[in-house]
Amino acid sequence: MLVALAAALLLGAAPQSAAETQVQDPVTSGPVRLEDVTVEGRRLEDTARDFVNEVAAPARGRNIARWEGGICVGVANLQAEAAQVIADRISDVARDLGLKAGEPGCNPSVIIVATQDAASFTPQFVDNRPPLFRVGGSGMDRGGTALRAFETSDAPVRWWQVSVPVNSDTGRIAVRLPGESPPINKIFAASRLTTQIVDSLKRTFVIIDIDKVAGTNIHALSDYLAMVTLAQIDPDGDTSGYSTILNLFDDPQGEQGLTTWDEAYLTGLYRATRTRLNPRSNAGEVASSIARARRAMTDLDTDG
Repeated sequence: MLVALAAALLLGAAPQSAAETQVQDPVTSGPVRLEDVTVEGRRLEDTARDFVNEVAAPARGRNIARWEGGICVGVANLQAEAAQVIADRISDVARDLGLKAGEPGCNPSVIIVATQDAASFTPQFVDNRPPLFRVGGSGMDRGGTALRAFETSDAPVRWWQVSVPVNSDTGRIAVRLPGESPPINKIFAASRLTTQIVDSLKRTFVIIDIDKVAGTNIHALSDYLAMVTLAQIDPDGDTSGYSTILNLFDDPQGEQGLTTWDEAYLTGLYRATRTRLNPRSNAGEVASSIARARRAMTDLDTDG
């Protein structure tokens, strides 16, 4: 029954939709609060880079991806009111980032399924439509080991994302897909340091274990889901040293919504140019954009 409901979403059924961080000050050995206005620019950029390195989970051999254009959120197996809250919140955050949010009846690109038995449901879900999880194109997912971890995870919420390299000048897929001819990528500005091939998110699957999220505030859960669907987040990343909604299930008494740090991460990701060819340099480019976004938020708070 659960697989059938999920499959209905996959086939295009209408979705029910639409702080504080401490690091060690190297000079005084005292804590530095990233929410304070006094954080120095270089220290902020270092911390942003550390955070990106900890949480970003791009496809194997690829740079960090984000959604381009818009998303459509579908939620299955939850009461209509709860499903609407989740879909609306993710859509609102997406709009704030400059994305379009699909209207009811759109074909879901973000598919959220709740179940009371995620351990048995998830492998069935994957087996039901394997090509949706492992498309077969180069650099489109995190690989077989990561997929098995998704299937066997015991986390309250687990997710799997598919991205695709695209030509930023044409918007066309830049890798060969199974059964198709290789794409022709016209290079307009050849360089050993930069690239016009960027990575775009195409599909996100989220499985919610209903029993394990029991007692979680629906608004906090919605913000958590927004974070893991709008960015490529490593489910094994250690975020205990940061003020982030990603700690929701490890620290239920902690953050109950997107923090300033989370908002800076998402804003920076969606403002970054992502032109660096080397993955490490590309991540640094995103981190610098996040630091600029965080600094702008601080300036806005000060002016206010």
